[in-house]
Amino acid sequence: MAPRILLCGDPLGRLNQLFKRVQSVSKSAGPFDALICVGQFFPDSPELLDEFLDYVEGRAQVPIPTYFTGDYGVSSPKILSATSKKDENQGFKMDGLVVAHNLFWLRGSGKFTLHGLSVAYLSGKESLSDGGQFGKYSEDDVDALRALADDSGVVDLFLTNEWPAGITNRAAESDIPVDVSDSSCCDSNVSELVKEVKPRYHIAGSMGVFYAREPYLNVDSSHVTRFLGLAQVGNKNKQKFLHALSPTPTSTMSPSELSAKPPNTTLCPFTLREGAAESKKRSNDDASDSQYWRYDVSKRQKNGSDGEKLCFKFVCSGSCPRGESCHFQHNAEAREQCRRGVCLDLIIKGKCEKGPECSYKHEFQDLSVQRKPRSENANRSKECWFCLSSPSVESHLIVSVGESFYCALPKGSLVDDHVLIIPIEHLPNTLVLSPEGESELSRYQNGLRNCYKSQGNDAVFFELVSKRVSHANLQVVPVPSSRARLLPNIFSLAAEKLGFKLVTKKFSDSSEGRKYLQKEYDAALGLFYVELPDGTVLSHTLEENEVFPAQFGREVLAGLLKIPDRADWRNCKISQEEEAKLAEEFKKQFQEFDPFE
Repeated sequence: MAPRILLCGDPLGRLNQLFKRVQSVSKSAGPFDALICVGQFFPDSPELLDEFLDYVEGRAQVPIPTYFTGDYGVSSPKILSATSKKDENQGFKMDGLVVAHNLFWLRGSGKFTLHGLSVAYLSGKESLSDGGQFGKYSEDDVDALRALADDSGVVDLFLTNEWPAGITNRAAESDIPVDVSDSSCCDSNVSELVKEVKPRYHIAGSMGVFYAREPYLNVDSSHVTRFLGLAQVGNKNKQKFLHALSPTPTSTMSPSELSAKPPNTTLCPFTLREGAAESKKRSNDDASDSQYWRYDVSKRQKNGSDGEKLCFKFVCSGSCPRGESCHFQHNAEAREQCRRGVCLDLIIKGKCEKGPECSYKHEFQDLSVQRKPRSENANRSKECWFCLSSPSVESHLIVSVGESFYCALPKGSLVDDHVLIIPIEHLPNTLVLSPEGESELSRYQNGLRNCYKSQGNDAVFFELVSKRVSHANLQVVPVPSSRARLLPNIFSLAAEKLGFKLVTKKFSDSSEGRKYLQKEYDAALGLFYVELPDGTVLSHTLEENEVFPAQFGREVLAGLLKIPDRADWRNCKISQEEEAKLAEEFKKQFQEFDPFE
């Protein structure tokens, strides 16, 4: 059964009126699974603060799980600052920080699953400074959302406070409310984002009117997007502020259902520029481009001539979703400097503004000195268990094969969905990958994260980089999401008991964590590392001649999962027939998340 969701425009602190209406609608047409509020959530005047605080402080009950993005208004800094410090809100949480029972703050930007629906959001309004303010989104929030949008899978709901600039282009004029002629609440950044996110539904507030636009086509996607603008709670013109929606999650739809186009579908409103031909390319100084490709590098001659800009996305990740249509430099030299741990600000802006707090290199690396050769031991693949060309490979355990990697279940798995991500090439570890290899590894990691998430679990990745390991294998183990917050402490405590310490670093996304690990990796030494669900990376550099417990990662997780008897893989061996059955079952589970399916 499809989830039933209520959508609401700016509450403006009028929670008594809002929840009274919610309860009334629930009696006549409910029940509903959640309420999502866009636009200003907090009061716009002190007179409503007492009413608002009744819900925040627990004197009044929020009747339905309620999520909000408009983190600005009277007393918002004080309330949200206290919310951020709560123990249950520590870590990298994208599914809402708990403000009170049934009340969740969607901070910054993120993507999470709500009753089977994929929900992405950008909270607050554009910040004209460096961010860090309540009610304002930063450039990092925008970049993080773009990175999330690159993940496989269609976003069902996209939440923003502001309307996207240009949303009425190509729309039926008779349907456009008169009051939307003022563009003060339209945001060009949101326009750029929604073109890339390509959600099935885009919900926004802040304009003060109700507007349900005709569906429109997306570039390079088969499904349409429906935009819904909602009015303020208690508005004098009695515009609609509460809307019920019951969308079928994309994950359960057939391709034909997803690509269905209503008769009134229009072309994309964001590919039309006022006063210009539709095919005309945007100029390089377009405001939205300067937001996406953040820095002008005209002062930096190393990576281009005057007036050119580097593609921020390409330098960071080695790929760009715009491909050949991107107007900015896909500079391989800049990308390689980034891979070698050089400060991104130094590469793109020509200087670092973080000062001594920056942990990256501030000298350009000599690219004539090649990285460690990728593979010099082709003959060894005949004896290697993990090389696909080896007669020793356990092919019945393989669940997916890509271009540079394959996934397989391990022999004697810790749990049924324990997976190994293994390079096809005979590589010693996953920290010496080419840009293409790193990109593919990220796709497999994201696919496994989404697969596990659909079952209520989070993915934990760990790898031992050692001279004793001849062929890399990145281990992936699902952990119940309810126990994921225990991971940093349990790993650290286990390390201390064995006489070493894990270095803890927190990153906003996994790609930054892997860049850090590549920078830390020393080919002359070994390294053990763990990538946790909240973006934390735990690592320990092995000293020369240090004997590190090869099963450390597995043993810690066996303790967390309360299956200590399975810490040793040799205790978990089963017949080849049972292994093949487990592999087939996991293939079916992973099929919709497999980037190479």
